[in-house]
Amino acid sequence: MLSALLGMHDTLALAERSIDFHRDHLARLLHPDRQIGPHEVSHLLDGTRRLAEAVAVREAQATSVAAVLQSLTRAPAPTSASPTPSPPAPAAPLAAQSATHSR
Repeated sequence: MLSALLGMHDTLALAERSIDFHRDHLARLLHPDRQIGPHEVSHLLDGTRRLAEAVAVREAQATSVAAVLQSLTRAPAPTSASPTPSPPAPAAPLAAQSATHSR
């Protein structure tokens, strides 16, 4: 379990670094002093696609980690006030069968 959580943490950290990198890259491409030509448009689209993928990975990993950590919480102890189920009533005895078969 610890290994899985550490792996998820590494994936989350990588997604965060990827988000930072692609956000900064898009900010450089969209700088006000820079003109956007046909060549830059393909870079903008690629950068936004990669940024969206990194955000999706981060969200999926964060949801998984939260679910795993939530599953590790202790179950509440049963309270003594809760009714305990009563054992089932014993079955009624069967009638004795006669040794001779009736026809």
